[in-house]
Amino acid sequence: MRKKIAFVCVHNSCRSQIAEALGNRFLSEKYEFYSCGTKIKSRINQDAVRLMKEIYAIDMEKTQYCKLMEEIPKADIVISMGCQVECPYIGREFDDNWLLEDPTGKEDMVFKQTIQRIEEKIKSICY
Repeated sequence: MRKKIAFVCVHNSCRSQIAEALGNRFLSEKYEFYSCGTKIKSRINQDAVRLMKEIYAIDMEKTQYCKLMEEIPKADIVISMGCQVECPYIGREFDDNWLLEDPTGKEDMVFKQTIQRIEEKIKSICY
């Protein structure tokens, strides 16, 4: 049985969605990946959607949607994407905090750097 890994952001619209998509791309044979938030936006960040299509040919809008913590299966491992603004309370300690700044509203280069850091962190997962 594969361990379930959840990536948590407040709004589940950008970094956590990217992490879910890249987790599924690179490590789906070892883990099940989910993303969620403690509040949600109505849709995934459109810059993230566009750049993930451009870089990886992944259409996050076809396979993912914004969801709350209680809408995903119970995770074995819970990773915070970064709590610079407000850290969501999820009812337990985070297993890791990747301390990634939210690229929302910034230029493509900042998004691409964030996506690259997430890819590196995904590929280094060894739980």
